[in-house]
Amino acid sequence: MCPTILPYSPNSCLRAGNGRFSSENCRGKLPIRAEVLTVAPKKKGQSKIHELSVQGIAHTHQRVREVVWRQTHVTNDCYRKPSFDPMFLEEAYELCRKICAEYAKTFYLGTKLMTAERQKAIWAIYVWCRRTDELVDGPNADYMNNTALDRWEERLEDIFNCRPYDLLDSALTDTISNFPLDIKPFKDMIEGMRMDTRKSRYANFQELYMYCYCVAGTVGLMSVPIMGIAPESPVSAQTVYNSALHLGIGNQLTNILRDVGEDALRGRVYLPQDELAQYGICAEDVFSRKVTDQWREFMKEQIRRAKFYFNLAEEGASHLNKASRWPVWSSLILYRKILDAIEENDYDNLTKRAYVGRAKKLVTLPVSYVKALSLPSLAIQ
Repeated sequence: MCPTILPYSPNSCLRAGNGRFSSENCRGKLPIRAEVLTVAPKKKGQSKIHELSVQGIAHTHQRVREVVWRQTHVTNDCYRKPSFDPMFLEEAYELCRKICAEYAKTFYLGTKLMTAERQKAIWAIYVWCRRTDELVDGPNADYMNNTALDRWEERLEDIFNCRPYDLLDSALTDTISNFPLDIKPFKDMIEGMRMDTRKSRYANFQELYMYCYCVAGTVGLMSVPIMGIAPESPVSAQTVYNSALHLGIGNQLTNILRDVGEDALRGRVYLPQDELAQYGICAEDVFSRKVTDQWREFMKEQIRRAKFYFNLAEEGASHLNKASRWPVWSSLILYRKILDAIEENDYDNLTKRAYVGRAKKLVTLPVSYVKALSLPSLAIQ
């Protein structure tokens, strides 16, 4: 594997001896930047956005079903068990914990209710996703290409085959041996990074949906085996996975709407071109960063779409294991507040960045905690 594709230097040293891994002087600092069903009944006034939104679902339906089947029918006994020195493994997970605590503070706090084993696993997945995202959005993004991403995918396969490259990889290798994780969502995320290297426009929502699935929906598929499904849940595993997928889609659509102005400065427009045209808007209008009445109307529809996916995700959040719900509800509520902030800015996301202040974030924590305590609803069948 080629270490030069990593935009950080953990200074990790893996030494194999007698079949066991240990670490020596692996104390480097990892500079990673922040930022990881059934269709709900239509509400009055939502028919248009409902129609616009469900079009993309078919593109990932089959692959999601396959992942769900593998992750619910294949036990972790099928994976080769790695043999790590306990102190080495403790250090690996501690580094993952520190990264998550530093760069995803609210999410990290939500994980504190989870069991120790689940906490470590979700931290390891978060770190791998962040490292993957940094390949195309980090300081070395200008040098990223398909060859480097191919090497990163080969490295992923090594992780799944008990051949970790460094300290952080080792945490994920151990997680894979403890939970029934399929490699497909991880590979699909890398495919999303490939899309970023070759696409700066999306012709329609179907294309954009596929991108959102790859870079964010996959996180939901990775996370469900770690978080677990409530034993008392009356719904199928497929339903819970679909909800997790929809939360990822909603989160990514919200990221796109929040970052429209910044992306435009980089020559990128993560918005459906055909829908822009329906409102008389073209890419050049986005680059000019002028907020018009047409733009406001267009944004209203895009925000409705993101909320549509959050509505689909909401019921599933209460069907996760009770101890795992808090970070999910925190994410769901906080991302909705980003949409609220765009509305409060009079839909000016071209020159202003919508954000949720610290005080509002703190207020959401007890709200999401109460939601996390709620019993699974029978609304989804």
